[in-house]
Amino acid sequence: MVDLGSVAERLDKNHYETDEKQSHIEVNQDLVRTTGAGPLLVRICAAHVYSLHDDGTIGVLYAACLECGTCLAVAPPGALTWHYPRSGMGVTYREG
Repeated sequence: MVDLGSVAERLDKNHYETDEKQSHIEVNQDLVRTTGAGPLLVRICAAHVYSLHDDGTIGVLYAACLECGTCLAVAPPGALTWHYPRSGMGVTYREG
């Protein structure tokens, strides 16, 4: 069997061009809190973009986003505003 490396090692091969001026993910904190969707977002994201804070809000490390859209697919309607980063920004895949 061929060793492809760990997920972290493989993700490290990608190139990220961070848009310092504009996040492509916004969280409706009130809706996430009332629906209880925070733990789901944290659990579902393969890139660990979301974190749950002690006060129930969700932190977003958008620079690490793989732009797969999984969070948008599972989040309650209106919980996230998500779009692809501006042209030239975001992730460039080096593998797969």
